[in-house]
Amino acid sequence: MSESVIRLLLAEDQSMVREALAALLGLEPDIEVVAQVARGDEVLDAARTHAVDVALLDIEMPGMTGIEAAGALRRALPAVKIVVVTTFGRPGYLRRAMEAGADAFLVKDAPAAQLAEAVRKVIAGERVIDPALAAAALAEGANPLTERERDVLSAAADGSTNAEIAAVLHLSHGTVRNYLSTAIQKTAARNRADAVRIAADKGWL
Repeated sequence: MSESVIRLLLAEDQSMVREALAALLGLEPDIEVVAQVARGDEVLDAARTHAVDVALLDIEMPGMTGIEAAGALRRALPAVKIVVVTTFGRPGYLRRAMEAGADAFLVKDAPAAQLAEAVRKVIAGERVIDPALAAAALAEGANPLTERERDVLSAAADGSTNAEIAAVLHLSHGTVRNYLSTAIQKTAARNRADAVRIAADKGWL
């Protein structure tokens, strides 16, 4: 890391938002936006190429979500600090981001000065979490769905049949049916579509 300037990677798929963030953060005397990407699956290569100190990741991106990109970064470049931002204040997202190795989690409409301060704090070894989201995550409790149940629900989101889900996930038809049934019970949903909606709203998928 540079002695004085924090090298930052900005990952955000909406170009107007990304450019506005880059411009605002670029006004900070100790932060330099050295790389910008619009896809989650471009984060790791960009972080390597530009020797970044901090990656600022949006959750909703094509190719790979910000949470998945955070996990890939943490495994490959553990020294890089990770700040995850989201439009959606879903408590399940916070828990999953922290599990993936994020150092900070903020809502996207936070002022640029607050984002800049979060970047400085993670460089100093601190964790920064939006307090309202932290309280909501504690109240919500842990994600009740297993990884496989999340996979099956995610695959069901586009209306795929059990047979189609089974083929995609390399599971038997009966196994898919059982996972869906358990997921519906755990989410207290009326049916699979309702289970997908509930799990997505809570940030569990």
